[in-house]
Amino acid sequence: MISVNNIKKEFSGTPLFSGITFNLNEKGCVGLAGLNGSGKTTLLKIIAGEVKPDGGTVAYPNELTIGYLPQEKIITSDKNIKDETLEAFKFINELKAKMNELNQAIQQRTDYDSDAYNQLLVELDELNHKLLVYEPDKLLANTEKVLFGLGFKQSDFDRPLTEFSFGWQMRVEIAKLLLLKPSLLLLDEPTNHLDIESIQWLEDFLSNYFGSILIVSHDRALLDNITSRTIEITNGKIYDYKVSYSKYVQLR
Repeated sequence: MISVNNIKKEFSGTPLFSGITFNLNEKGCVGLAGLNGSGKTTLLKIIAGEVKPDGGTVAYPNELTIGYLPQEKIITSDKNIKDETLEAFKFINELKAKMNELNQAIQQRTDYDSDAYNQLLVELDELNHKLLVYEPDKLLANTEKVLFGLGFKQSDFDRPLTEFSFGWQMRVEIAKLLLLKPSLLLLDEPTNHLDIESIQWLEDFLSNYFGSILIVSHDRALLDNITSRTIEITNGKIYDYKVSYSKYVQLR
């Protein structure tokens, strides 16, 4: 569970919000609502760790991983579509190298009953578990599946990212984020650059997501179909509704 505790944020001495407190469960999709300028994006950035609050804390479980999708991002890569998407997994080689080091260290030890030996086994098991989450044997197939879902064609995969519009470049950022499978997804207007087919694919993906999602979106249909709770920021405070977007509007 993620706990947001009494968060406060000001800009140039002007309060944006204060007393922001709520919890996010390990699984489920929550919509973040509010007028433009109410602080939705700022709150996402605080939870993501990209902006520091002026008061309060955000508490995470030790094993939590966070994926944050901003509305816009400066993209300068000269790689092709497929290689840029796979860049999200460059850390896998580092994991494998670390596992090899641990295996070699374990093979050289004979103190099988020692705490040090057991600690090596624990570290190796943790790394192996982390690696299996990303299904390294299926990495390329999974990457292509997500790119197809977001509207790319097979013939696009070897084309440089620079040949595509900003909207299509942002689709690559969405693909990278989804493939990393963070336990908490923070999404700021993820459908801004998607067509109807891609939005439907993303909706299906998020509906079956294993972790927790906090999403800001103007797509009312998307919110109705994937969320079961709506947190509204208004006048610097939050109001927590245990319903999807349309029902929240009625209750409000």
